[in-house]
Amino acid sequence: MTDWITTPIDTRILHGALDLERTAHGLLPYRLPARARRQFPDARLLMAASQPSGVRLSFRSRATAVELDVLPTKTLYRGMAAPADGVYDLLVDGLLAGQARVPGGNLRTLDMATGAEEVRSGRPGTVRFTGLSGDAKDIQIWLPHGETTELIALRTDAPVEAAAATGRRVWLHHGSSISHGSAAGSPTATWPALAATRAGVELINLGLGGNALLDPFTARAMRDTAADLLSVKIGINLVNTDLMRRRAFAPAVHGFLDTLRDGHPTAPLLVVSPVLCPLHEETPGPLAPDFSDGRLRFRALGDASDPTRLTLTVIREELVRITEQRAAEDPHLYYLDGRCLYGERDFAEVPLPDGLHPDTAGHRLIGERFVERAFGEGGPFAVKGA
Repeated sequence: MTDWITTPIDTRILHGALDLERTAHGLLPYRLPARARRQFPDARLLMAASQPSGVRLSFRSRATAVELDVLPTKTLYRGMAAPADGVYDLLVDGLLAGQARVPGGNLRTLDMATGAEEVRSGRPGTVRFTGLSGDAKDIQIWLPHGETTELIALRTDAPVEAAAATGRRVWLHHGSSISHGSAAGSPTATWPALAATRAGVELINLGLGGNALLDPFTARAMRDTAADLLSVKIGINLVNTDLMRRRAFAPAVHGFLDTLRDGHPTAPLLVVSPVLCPLHEETPGPLAPDFSDGRLRFRALGDASDPTRLTLTVIREELVRITEQRAAEDPHLYYLDGRCLYGERDFAEVPLPDGLHPDTAGHRLIGERFVERAFGEGGPFAVKGA
């Protein structure tokens, strides 16, 4: 029998979330604050914000066994196969030391065409890691990036204390489903997590699948979050939702960046345009799911002859113009063409399985190149004097 010690889960050991909501079972981490969620209580935005991409438990202990009780909520897209159980990554002293999954839990069924959803209740489960060394060590448990996770209890066979402050810079990033993690194999395999690990920074990931839409409440959440480095990846969701026309785009970008500067007036701020996506390079949205060959792919339905519509080509041209204009007065503003992270040659060698999202290999490629371009010598996030 193990003599378990239960440690309260709170912000001393939970990192990467902007809000914690108490539920009937425990705590639900959110990556948008409650005020933002009240302003636009859309089911798909709430789902994305509740999926804990980049959220991790971090503590120091001599524990040889760790258990975490959770209630997952998994998402089944109507017409597709049941989702695989999400992965929990265990890191010991910064190195991947184990992975686990929790079967069961709640099941959310979502119709991609109509947005209709229904939720079937399920039972909690337990993540277990055993056989750890008995020496003092830093332990992290990264939560599944693609399924909502209610945290119920943390148990160890030795006392737990909050990990010592690392002194690392905090990187706050916002983007679309690719930044959220899309088809990455595990939470530490998403490109932002890979980049943060390689660069030695602390990540707050506001990648929100389908919801990188220049929303003012997201800008205010970033404004109010302490961070040393900021990046925003702008474009793909604006095209595939057909949310706005060309006339509205530039003012919306300016407004979003203005709000970020209200809270972070001199922090390095990197604007990243979309990676290559042949579906939308010259064809506007909206985007529609396509199951014609028995697997999920996407089709762009917009009228390419309409000069008012947004495409990825138009967005890149506008972002270059906007950032050049602003950089004349803002020496800490930078631009990165997303095709430097994933471009035409990459599409041929590491294709997008559904035409829209990279797989784990694509995430690795994007993460490695982001480190080179953003954190490398001469990059906007490079350590000065290093």
